[in-house]
Amino acid sequence: MEEILDLLKQNARLSPQDIAAMTKRTTEEVAAIIAKLEADGVILKYTAIVNPAKEVDVKEKVCAEIQLQVTPEREHGFDALADKIYRFPQVRSLYLMSGGYDLKVMIEGESLQEVALFVSQKLSTLEGVRSTKTNFVLKTYKENDIVYVEDERDNREGVTA
Repeated sequence: MEEILDLLKQNARLSPQDIAAMTKRTTEEVAAIIAKLEADGVILKYTAIVNPAKEVDVKEKVCAEIQLQVTPEREHGFDALADKIYRFPQVRSLYLMSGGYDLKVMIEGESLQEVALFVSQKLSTLEGVRSTKTNFVLKTYKENDIVYVEDERDNREGVTA
């Protein structure tokens, strides 16, 4: 199962026939394993990873990381507040963290102003949120094992005297 899952993580477009050939299993076995992984909620979604710098005719989005210090709720800890936060459509990722802050929220908006309004009017007003710190993403080099920048090295050979 792990081998099939690893192959799908690298390329979700692999067919059961391709995976069967790579793992020395039958196509039926592979299809059954994939169906079980989907039914058990191990595989949640298949998606295309798009390089935002190369998207055509798409308005650039503003991405920001918001660090939240919060007060956990009695009997629910951080989960109840996290549940409220991840339901906002602007929220792309939400993590419980160790260290100097409790929750890391990755959001996306149409403009700096939209992100600022979201933080000031939605996040900071939630009961239990003690403080916020916003950091804007200026450029993405690598994310989820995907490198977004092209190697722009000068491949000419040097001349020595």
